[in-house]
Amino acid sequence: MTWGSPEEIERRRRIRVSVWAYAYELLDRSLVSDETFDRECKLVDPSISTGHEVLDVFFREQFADYTGQWVHRHPEKHKLAALARSYIHKQF
Repeated sequence: MTWGSPEEIERRRRIRVSVWAYAYELLDRSLVSDETFDRECKLVDPSISTGHEVLDVFFREQFADYTGQWVHRHPEKHKLAALARSYIHKQF
């Protein structure tokens, strides 16, 4: 059995790919392989509402599963920065 509701799973997936994209695009750090990033991005479903209207609209209008460039327009880059740096710090 999978953890969480469809909305929770989608929210978690969007956070994960956003942090990975931020680290790669803005910090020049690869947190996962290209294969993992591509696979997870293909699973993102922008039609699912996660309860965060701003990010739901962003993912419907800006997200593209074939690139990480969309992260430059992410409305909560400050949060992604903190998460990415925390993840990088834990790796070492």
